[in-house]
Amino acid sequence: MKKMYFIAIYPPQQIIDEVRVFKEDLAANYNNSKAIKNDAHITLFPPFSREVELESDIIDAFERIDTNIAPFEIELNGFASFPNPKNPVLFVQPEENAQLVDLYHRVKRQFNFSTYSFTPHMTIGYRDLSYENYLKVWEVYKNKSYKTKFIVDKILVLRHDGKWVPIAEKKLA
Repeated sequence: MKKMYFIAIYPPQQIIDEVRVFKEDLAANYNNSKAIKNDAHITLFPPFSREVELESDIIDAFERIDTNIAPFEIELNGFASFPNPKNPVLFVQPEENAQLVDLYHRVKRQFNFSTYSFTPHMTIGYRDLSYENYLKVWEVYKNKSYKTKFIVDKILVLRHDGKWVPIAEKKLA
């Protein structure tokens, strides 16, 4: 049997709760509820499918990620989007961050079987967000203010069991 896995940074619960308010706004006012299912996070390696029997291999590769870097601060500042007409995405925008990019490259060294571009973001609207509703919500969110910051001190690997569940974590040191 196959399961989905991914690697991410999760902010503290307070920020997860703050970001949930934006997701609930999109669900209530823009017919976009898919993002509510997932807690706010920054993806370091996107979802991939593997046989459950190979999960120990995923954990082993995850454990080999070089996390010998000091915990660092990420600043979230406002909103941005991927305005793709077929699949628009609205998100909380992290400031550019060299340590975050470095951490992504460290993950990619162990999980290099997929090519994707790394654009750090915290999704608040996607999948069932129509382009028409995206245009409406973007008018509201493009100048909306939201600023906060948090310390990244660990990364997680998650498995999808009806919802995303952390199965391993690795501290930065």
